[in-house]
Amino acid sequence: MKKVGLVMRKIQFAESQGPRVFADRLKQVGKELGVDIVFISPERHVSGHDWIPGYEHEKGDLVNYDIVLDQIHSQNIDHVIYTVSGFTYLKMFIKNSVLFPHSFPDPALTGYEMMKPFYQMVDKAVVQTEFLKRELDRNFGVEDVTVIPIGFSEELAERHFDPSQIVDNRVLWIGRDEENRRPDLVLEYARQNPDKEVFMVFGGIRYKESMKKYDIPLNVNLKFALTQDEIFELMNSSKVYWSCSKFDTFAMPLTEALAMGKIIIKPEHPCYDHISSKHAFSGNEKNWFELVNMAVASPNKYSLDNRHYGFEKFSSRVMKEGYRQFFDTWLK
Repeated sequence: MKKVGLVMRKIQFAESQGPRVFADRLKQVGKELGVDIVFISPERHVSGHDWIPGYEHEKGDLVNYDIVLDQIHSQNIDHVIYTVSGFTYLKMFIKNSVLFPHSFPDPALTGYEMMKPFYQMVDKAVVQTEFLKRELDRNFGVEDVTVIPIGFSEELAERHFDPSQIVDNRVLWIGRDEENRRPDLVLEYARQNPDKEVFMVFGGIRYKESMKKYDIPLNVNLKFALTQDEIFELMNSSKVYWSCSKFDTFAMPLTEALAMGKIIIKPEHPCYDHISSKHAFSGNEKNWFELVNMAVASPNKYSLDNRHYGFEKFSSRVMKEGYRQFFDTWLK
């Protein structure tokens, strides 16, 4: 079985959100394709929280190269996928290194200036959307870019789909307590709409502490580090899925919301252009509250158009076929 190293930060492997979900799915897809995905992460000079002085991510990555390279060489690995720009210099040591970005040097994201120099070195990437492919070429001249979505589990989307369980006034938001995710907006929406039941789901247990700084309205339910089963169950019972982030490299919960037939409210930023179906509506800070209320009031409890679109574009079947083609060429 051919080995491929997947280099991510310790915190990414530790939490129940995007990067970890991607890692587990890639490992499963690899297994089915005869590729052993080996998880690799630094242990030293790392923090369990974001952006603590002295632990800024890219800086932390740079001082961990020896540990990461030791792990790669001890496993006899000569092909590596890395998810964070701080590990761009791996290509100096391992020729077959490819970036799969969970972040991008966009002004909406914390630390984007620090990311930029690393992106100057990228020569090959796998990205989740056509938007990111265009941006890598436009901003950094990277032309060798393959687009493969992070595929949701069809089994979960089939097993949990039950429109009779939908709660008519339930709005779901999934994100992090970070400024660019705008949890403050969701709390304000709930405050102004006490008749709505708002669920806010956070990927890590650590957000239990950080959310204490907010005044949480009584109609808000906070959830932390849910399993994929729990996510899909809650997604099924919600009528509306709302994302109000400033920027995303993929927006995995939005694709899961499509698959579960949710009515979707999303940002109008072009990074969300792949979330494009009959009942997916784009807006901004000026009209989001109105859009969410219109979606809640819609005579449609769910959208089969969204569900079919999600399965066609973002299922694990699509992800597997993408990696089958990619590995066939890259691992020769």
